[in-house]
Amino acid sequence: MKELVCLSVFIILSALFAIAMVIAGFVCQYRKKCGVKESTYECGVIPSEDARIQFDIKYFNYAVMFLIFDIETIFLYPFAVFVNGLGLFAIIEAFIFISMLVLGLFYAINKKMLRWV
Repeated sequence: MKELVCLSVFIILSALFAIAMVIAGFVCQYRKKCGVKESTYECGVIPSEDARIQFDIKYFNYAVMFLIFDIETIFLYPFAVFVNGLGLFAIIEAFIFISMLVLGLFYAINKKMLRWV
């Protein structure tokens, strides 16, 4: 029971602290509008064009593929460390996981998602 009281006090104080920081941000903000303060800062150089650039969708596809295979290595690293202590079932599961990712890679290649042109 004592642990629950401590946990609830911690959660309440954390929420109050977060709310206080948001309120402090609104109270302490600079309110005077100025064209120089609202402009984009580019290392002392006067901005020549809009900062918003539209990126092509192929960059997004490459980013998603990178994240998928990066997460794959994160999931396979503990398996590689403890492969001697694991049984045959865990090894079969790892091969199923890798085969699903390889099938996804072949699907991306067949859809020409990795083609740069």
